Amino acid sequence: MTRKYQLYIAGRYVAPLSGRMLPSVNPYTGQVWAEIPDADAADVAAAVEAAQRAYRDTWRHTPGIARAALMLKLAQLIEAAAERMSILESSDNGKIVRETQPQMKWVGRQLRFFAGYADKLFGQQIPLDQAQVLDYLVREPYGVVALITAWNSPLALLANKLAPALAAGNCVVVKPSEHASVSTLEFAALVEEAGFPPGVFNVITGGADAGRALVEAPGVMRVSFTGSPGVGREIAAAAGRRLVPVTLELGGKSPNIVFDDADLDKAVVGALAGIFGATGQTCVAGSRLLVQRPVYEEVVQRVAERAAKIRMGDPVDPQTEMGTVANEPQFRRILSAIEGARASGARLMTGGARATGPGLDSGYFVQPTVFADVDNRSHLAQEEIFGPVLAAIPFDTEAEAVAMANDSRYGLAAGIWSRDIGRVMRVSGAMQAGSVWVNTYRAVAAQAPFGGFKESGIGRERGEAGLLEYMTTRNVMIDYSDAERDPFAIKS
Repeated sequence: MTRKYQLYIAGRYVAPLSGRMLPSVNPYTGQVWAEIPDADAADVAAAVEAAQRAYRDTWRHTPGIARAALMLKLAQLIEAAAERMSILESSDNGKIVRETQPQMKWVGRQLRFFAGYADKLFGQQIPLDQAQVLDYLVREPYGVVALITAWNSPLALLANKLAPALAAGNCVVVKPSEHASVSTLEFAALVEEAGFPPGVFNVITGGADAGRALVEAPGVMRVSFTGSPGVGREIAAAAGRRLVPVTLELGGKSPNIVFDDADLDKAVVGALAGIFGATGQTCVAGSRLLVQRPVYEEVVQRVAERAAKIRMGDPVDPQTEMGTVANEPQFRRILSAIEGARASGARLMTGGARATGPGLDSGYFVQPTVFADVDNRSHLAQEEIFGPVLAAIPFDTEAEAVAMANDSRYGLAAGIWSRDIGRVMRVSGAMQAGSVWVNTYRAVAAQAPFGGFKESGIGRERGEAGLLEYMTTRNVMIDYSDAERDPFAIKS
């Protein structure tokens, strides 16, 4: 039975003004399982107005300790609903419940972490050159912020933005991807149950037109976006025309570097998790495996052998190890990239086609694929495939590994596998990446800032750096002296 959803504006679910709806296809069954509203500019304007009203009348006057209490209640609710919410999200984007259920717990962790900041948003007294002048800095929220998320991890990505935005005192309008909106719309009911004032949290859904209207809405004072570099550029340009700041978490082509002194058992597991976790549909995917030549063949062979045994199937089955690609356009794009790699002469170690068989034929399944001897300047090594496709590349020296790793227009993440602490320090310091993992990969923490260099984005999420993205500053200077001053002198 197809589920039908509505927009969430000003504390209640409402139908889109146009009446238009979009189908949501379950990528495992290939069938429409839900319908979501296709919002237009009028719907967006209503959501932004609701957020402005809530900020002006309620939220900006709500003490930090009260905001924190609401956030902690919401954390409890999402944690209690983790199983139900994970099944909804897996049905929408094909990610396995073994990943989506922990991600619901991650949402709670983010809310708890940033709730601790809500009543600790301290300013700063600034000492000046002159006597009897008090100068201080006050941190303040922007007001209404737009949060635009991607389809690969809707609620986990939302938590990166929502938790610091609420802690800082902002109201939000959320726009999830049209390919995976259900979990965000269901999350709105938890926000309401937690007791947030109407209008603090709003959700509009739809395609590019809805997103464009949100970015261009006059009442939106900051935009945070997770998605492709191409769309990120458009959002930055649109926001720039209004001189509105942006946070952009974009793509990656991350190197996972294995040196010949590494613990190879750990490195192989890290390589597998780096590219086949989330079906490779993650911005930090370790899609380039750079391996030092003395252990290259062994590592690549071991990775390929284990990849060939990955269990694919129903994403909501706890035994499934890899789910589907999230939607048909992405499915076609990945298969096209695989064919291009074949034609370029890369050595196929395993996979390389659509996965078929019992329980797989109706879904967007791609075999876990490993290519060896890939040219680091090739399409497969330079372009973000966003799927379960690994490009293995040999190197000889540490300097060569660093040069190859940084030879990319992206700079989001990198992995280093080595027992040599000196090498670890040298190579991690040389990486053009916002996150560097050593002897681990795809590890996250609410306390640790996340973001990229180069075309991987602007700004940071998570940690204190993520909180500051949602705050601006006001400087106040008070002259409390009795002295007369020269009106034409510079007061420095």
